[in-house]
Amino acid sequence: MKIFNIISIITVLFFAACSSNSKVSENNEGNLDSLQKDTSLTAILRVPSQAKLGDSVNLDFVVYNTTDSVRQFCKWHTPFEPLMSKYLDVISTEGVEAEYQGPMAKRMMPPPADSYVSINPGDSLKSVVNLNKAYRFPKAGKYVIKYNSVNMSGIMVKDSVVLNLVD
Repeated sequence: MKIFNIISIITVLFFAACSSNSKVSENNEGNLDSLQKDTSLTAILRVPSQAKLGDSVNLDFVVYNTTDSVRQFCKWHTPFEPLMSKYLDVISTEGVEAEYQGPMAKRMMPPPADSYVSINPGDSLKSVVNLNKAYRFPKAGKYVIKYNSVNMSGIMVKDSVVLNLVD
């Protein structure tokens, strides 16, 4: 009889734990969906059309809020924080990727409140990053630069840019 009671208690605890885990998962999925769906902030990338290999290459990252209300984005994986992650794909037109040399931060989720930047309605914010501080360009040529972190920041960047590096 004791064994039956112990098995019954263990079974009840097991099923109670399973049901509470599924509720947590549903809540987390909802938060992730809302982050991915709110892409009301857009950005553009700008680089000089041509630069000399080895010289500084500044990339402008301009975020726009075209809505009628204040919007926020997470500055992680953007130029709005010191270099901490590979948020750009930099690939030559020959298919060779420029090697990322910067740090890769591991962070706890969710981001704290001070990780967010607010943009007023109809306003924009600009940040500049020197690509040579983060990437090693192996040789002269054309490189396509694309933002890859919309799921972290919530900023939609539709177009890539092309950088022509010359000797």
